[in-house]
Amino acid sequence: MPHLHIEEFKEIEFPASYDGVEFSFISTNANNENEKLISVRYEDEDFLLLTRLDEHKKLLKTDKLTRPASIQKVHKALSAYAKLADLDVISSNVLDGTKNVHLQEVTALKKIEYFATDFPKDKEIRIEVGFGSGRHLLHQAINNPDILFIGLEIHRPSIEQVLKQIAIHNLDNLLLLDYDARLFMELVPSNIVGKIYVHFPVPWDKKPHRRVISTAFIEESRRVLKEGGTLELRTDSENYYAYSYETFIAFNKTVLHINKNKDIAVSSKYEDRWKKMEKNIYDVTMINEEISEELKIDGDFNFDKVTKTHDELLDLNTQTKRFDGGFIHFERAYKMDNGVMLRVSMGSFDRPEHLYLIVTDNETRYYPESPLKSKSNLFAHKNLLEVLNG
Repeated sequence: MPHLHIEEFKEIEFPASYDGVEFSFISTNANNENEKLISVRYEDEDFLLLTRLDEHKKLLKTDKLTRPASIQKVHKALSAYAKLADLDVISSNVLDGTKNVHLQEVTALKKIEYFATDFPKDKEIRIEVGFGSGRHLLHQAINNPDILFIGLEIHRPSIEQVLKQIAIHNLDNLLLLDYDARLFMELVPSNIVGKIYVHFPVPWDKKPHRRVISTAFIEESRRVLKEGGTLELRTDSENYYAYSYETFIAFNKTVLHINKNKDIAVSSKYEDRWKKMEKNIYDVTMINEEISEELKIDGDFNFDKVTKTHDELLDLNTQTKRFDGGFIHFERAYKMDNGVMLRVSMGSFDRPEHLYLIVTDNETRYYPESPLKSKSNLFAHKNLLEVLNG
């Protein structure tokens, strides 16, 4: 990830701007004055830069939680702040303004708001969860030009690799998203997806709650799939196969096809390696036979005036509120000149949202944007309002 190794951190006067990059405010960790977050806005996208200072190394980099989809924006913001603050840079991997042509020309990388605002419905849709190198996803998109493919991945190098291939092949039927697939499924309209691919997911044997395949994920898959649509799991993990089979078969009505060591048109480099090692590959395909009701989610993420004082809000640091089906955890608290910023995880236990909450004398809002509009997040928001005014 791009970063600057600096001699000393220098604070600028806020607000400020340089070369199209706007810096709105700075906040300081209430328990560690050497950690600061800087608000950035560039090309209509908000995110944070992070500086952590210690006696050995002083770094300025991007905050992982709000990191923008385009890494080029991070390079731009770091470079702009360094010039505004006249930082003495010891070392850096920040680009000098030269842009990656492939990544600049491609518009395939989307933010979650693109899908939440107006989900594309003019073509059959297929979704791949965790596309990795993208070999399977690209093969499918190239060979099925009339179908819209949506690939979900949280590994940035994999995303950039596939973006380059999209530009090279001039594909207009493939969209990418850096987002938790379990949350994404909650906003997909009902009965529009032809196939969902989950190929070689992380087994998470020691943390099974993080697995993609779960009762909730299967329920959402059944809702979004067209009649006759399929959810296709492919795994080399015998434990994951056994767990998934039990999860699928627990439903009152289900149609499953099971295959072992099935050859498919395209395989990943890891699958090729496993085959040479004579490792077994398991396929579990669920066929949807139902037509689901249309997706309806009512509610909003508005705030009333917060009654807790700024000091009381800072005291929420590390506290957790649990409620039926979910929780709110205040991970960190930051001081601002005119308020407080809280880093929050909230929602259901197996697929929480992670974001910031800004509370000033004049407003209360989520940062950089509101949570995904799902039933679990709306319920968590309702409980958050009780905490802020309790």
